[in-house]
Amino acid sequence: MKTLIINAQPDFRNGDHYSIKLQQLFLKKFQIAFPNETVDLINLYDMEIPQLTTDQLLGIWEKQAKHITLNDEEKQIFQINQDLIQQFKSHHRIVIASPLHNFNVTSKMKDYIDNILVAHETFKYTAAGSVGLMTDNYKAMLLQASGSIYTNNDRYTPLEFSRMYLQGIFEELMGFDKFSIVRAQGLQTNSIDVNEAMAQAKNDLDVEFNKFYE
Repeated sequence: MKTLIINAQPDFRNGDHYSIKLQQLFLKKFQIAFPNETVDLINLYDMEIPQLTTDQLLGIWEKQAKHITLNDEEKQIFQINQDLIQQFKSHHRIVIASPLHNFNVTSKMKDYIDNILVAHETFKYTAAGSVGLMTDNYKAMLLQASGSIYTNNDRYTPLEFSRMYLQGIFEELMGFDKFSIVRAQGLQTNSIDVNEAMAQAKNDLDVEFNKFYE
């Protein structure tokens, strides 16, 4: 069972970010649980990720539908897309380490999803609607750091689109068996002790980690 960590933190080299700290907590637990195994890690902001634009993926798919030969640049972009899909599908455990940006995923994370959420690859269309193809014991976990708290059932709770978006993509559309979230939240509020917030996140990770590898 292979694990892929998708680091969606723009400043991914800076270990002071709490999403990076969550990632390190996960890696430490992984190394203890599976000392003879390794994880694959990609930093989205250190990669070329094709975009849904007319001069990239949208234009490429339109050309392919019309059986028009791609130029060399388009062939290269399409190959990157295909490599991302195959890498994603070959890992049955997906971990996303990310901050919450304006209540949603980071921009490169959205670009990544646009590359792997592809018909006939990770889902298919049927007469009854779309059906996920990632149904062979696939699980995803979001390690999310946020400045505010989104679990108090207040006005901020319905604004946290990141979890709703990713859970919908992974579970409802691609057919993953499970989507879980571990939060380090309230990190920029005066009422929260950062050390306590991280301790709570570590406790939550302890619980979710065991379920993740069941």
